Amino acid sequence: MTAADTKALREELTVLAMKLVERDGKEIDRTLLASEAGLSRARVEAIFPEADDLFDAIVELWYADDVQIMEQAVASNLPIQRKFYEFFAQRFVKERARYLKDPALFALYCELGTERFEQVRGYIDLADHYLSELIAQAQDEGYFGGLEIGQTLSLINQMLSCYTSPQMMMIIEPRLAEEKLAAIIDTAFAGLSSEVGTCQGVSGISAA
Repeated sequence: MTAADTKALREELTVLAMKLVERDGKEIDRTLLASEAGLSRARVEAIFPEADDLFDAIVELWYADDVQIMEQAVASNLPIQRKFYEFFAQRFVKERARYLKDPALFALYCELGTERFEQVRGYIDLADHYLSELIAQAQDEGYFGGLEIGQTLSLINQMLSCYTSPQMMMIIEPRLAEEKLAAIIDTAFAGLSSEVGTCQGVSGISAA
C-alpha cells in the first residue's frame, strides 16, 4: 500500500468512525471500527497504532476547515480589520451551522473533547498562533499600542471567546450574530491599547 493509499484509507476510516459516533452516541474503539469497515483489527491498527490515534484523527478532521479558514485569513490581502473579522466570523458561521444541524451530536463531541482536552489543546494553541500573527500585523499598522502580543491575545480572546467556544455556542447561540462580532472587533481596533482608562486603578465603590 502506497503512502497515498494509506492516507486515503485513514481518512475513510475516520469519516466512518465519526458516523459510528453519531449512530451510537459515544466514542468508538478500533475493534468496532474494524468490524464496521469489514477489515481486520491488524489492518486498522496499522493505520491507528495507538488507541488515541483514532481520536486524534477525528479531532484533525473536525478542525480541518477551521485551520484552512485561519490560514487563508492570515495570508489574505484584506485590510487588517477585515482579516480579523473573517478569522472569527467564518469559523463562527461554520460552527453555528454544525450546532444547529444536530445539537445533541454537537454536545457529544464537546463532551468528548473535554474528556480528552490534552488531545484538543493543540488546535486551541494553533488558533492562538494564527491570531498572534494577525495581532503582529495589526501592531505594524499602529493598532493595539503599547501592548505585548500576549497581552493583546488574552484580551481579544476574552472579548470574543463566545464566538469560538463550542460550550458557549450551546449556551447563548441565539444571542450571537455576525453584526455583534463585527462591532466588537471594530471597538477593539478603535480603543484597545495600554493607555490607562477611567476604570483602571479603582479599588472600590464610594457612596455618592
